[in-house]
Amino acid sequence: MALMITDECINCDVCEPECPNEAISAGEEYYVIDPAKCTECVGHFEEPQCQKVCPVDCIPLDPGHRETKEELQLKYEKLTGKKAA
Repeated sequence: MALMITDECINCDVCEPECPNEAISAGEEYYVIDPAKCTECVGHFEEPQCQKVCPVDCIPLDPGHRETKEELQLKYEKLTGKKAA
C-alpha cells in the first residue's frame, strides 16, 4: 500500500525532505503523498521514513492503494532504475 497523510497533519515540514521518492508535497491544507511515487520506502529503508519522523502519527496506510511488498519493490525499480536490495 501507499501511505497517506490525514487531516491531523500539523504542517511541521519534517516528512517531505525524508521521502526518498519525493512523493510528499504541500497540499492545499496539509501535506499529501502521491501514491504513484510512494513505495513505503521499500528499496531505500526498512521502514517508512515519513512515519518515523512524524510527531503526530498522521501517516497511515492508504486503504485506497493496496500493494504487496513485491509490487512496492517493482514500483521502486521503475522509479529509480535500480534493483531493490
